[in-house]
Order: sequence, then C-alpha cells, then structure tokens
Amino acid sequence: MTMICHCIALLMSIASVTSDQNINTSHIRVFPGKNQSVAGVFQVSFLNKLNQPDYAYNASEARQLCSSLGVKLASKSEVRTALSRGFETCRYGWIDEHFAVIPRSKALSNCGQNQTGLVTWRTSVTKKFDVFCFNESDAAIQLRDTTTDSSLRYSTQTLLSLSSSTSPPSSSSTPETSESEEKPVLFVGRAQGSSGGKAILIITTCALFLIAVIILAYLKLRNSHTDVKQQPEEYIETEEWTSVKVIKETQTAAQEDERIEVDDDTS
Repeated sequence: MTMICHCIALLMSIASVTSDQNINTSHIRVFPGKNQSVAGVFQVSFLNKLNQPDYAYNASEARQLCSSLGVKLASKSEVRTALSRGFETCRYGWIDEHFAVIPRSKALSNCGQNQTGLVTWRTSVTKKFDVFCFNESDAAIQLRDTTTDSSLRYSTQTLLSLSSSTSPPSSSSTPETSESEEKPVLFVGRAQGSSGGKAILIITTCALFLIAVIILAYLKLRNSHTDVKQQPEEYIETEEWTSVKVIKETQTAAQEDERIEVDDDTS
C-alpha cells in the first residue's frame, strides 16, 4: 500500500512537471509590465493570434503558469494590498483561493459589474480566466523602498518644520510671499481707518466752530437789545438830573437875589 502511494505521488509530480513544461509562456502579456508589479502582484493574460488577450487558464493552469514564471499564485489579501496601492484591471483573474477577482478602484459599467473594491466571481475551477501572480521578492523590495521613502519624507518634514520654527523665513520662501501679499491689505485697512478718523475730526471741528459762531452771534444780538433798552433809562436819568440841577441853580439864584435885596434894605 505504501509503495502504491509513493508511485501515485511520483506520477503526480511527473505530471506536474510535464504540465509546467507544456504551459506556453511565449504568448502572454504581463500587466502592468515586465518587472513592474504592484506590491508584488501582476496579471498574466494569454494573447491570441490577433495579439488580443483571451481568457485561457483554468484554476489548475493558473497555478502552473505562475510556477513556470518562478513566482506563485497571488492570494486574496495580496491582491487587496495591490488594489490599495492603485492596482486595478478590467479582466478577471484566478487567485489562490480558487475563485476569480477584478480589483477595481473606480466603477465602470463594463468592468466588474460597475462595482469597486475586490470584485469576486465564484465559479467552476475549469472556467477560463487570466491569472494573478505574486512575486515575493518584488513585494519585499517595494515594501523596503516605501518604508525608506516614508522615513525620508518624515525626516524631511521634521527638519523643515524645525528649521521654520527656529529660523526667520527667507525672503524667497512661500510663507513670506503670502505675508507680503497680505501686508498691503492690512496697510490699506489702517489707511482707511486713519482717513475716516481725520474726516470725523474735521467734521467735529467744523460743527464746534459753527456752534461757537452761532453762540457769539446770539450773545452779540442779545447785547445789542440790552443796549437799546438801557438808552431810554439813561436819557430819563439825564433829564431828571438836568432838571434837578436847573432847579438847584434857580433856587441858588433866588437866594442870591434875596440876599441882595436884604443888603439893599439894610443899607
């Protein structure tokens, strides 16, 4: 029984090697391009005599095709990671979980039933589709490059933020340009405020001056009326004083006349 199992395993391995050798890789198209995977994932399509892509691989042939290319059949999580990094197609392809998928980031009516995300199609493993392969070494290199780029960007941003916070901005820097563009606006606002204040001050001064002129005119007019009223009284007082003086002078003259008469009588 053990011998029979070993023989079956040997036959399966031989069949596998034979089938791998029978996979024709001369008429294939690799997307996004040769040695240009996304997160290690790329799509393989068979090209017909018209050099157009055709669905040509079932689930078993899909695995053999990736193996003949020195890589493995991509898993669902690996294709999803590639989708998150911008990888999308418009053709179904087999993955390791024995169903076909289309990675879509934008909805199109003729691609994946107008759906987005990882659109799946569960069907018979004998149905023909394209193939999604996964290159582990490419994925590792891209991950390392991404990590390095992220570290460099973070370091650059940190250095720029530190330099901008510790040193005054240069005259050619963008923030300085934006500030210089804003300064005229502030200056215009201040100029408008000062001109408005000057106008208010001038108007107030003119109003006060007009009020003072009116008050002075009123006082002058009032004083003129007062002088007119006082003139008759002064005239009356002058006449009375003149009358009294005349009377006194008359009395004095009469007394002098009486004295003269008395003197004449005495003599």
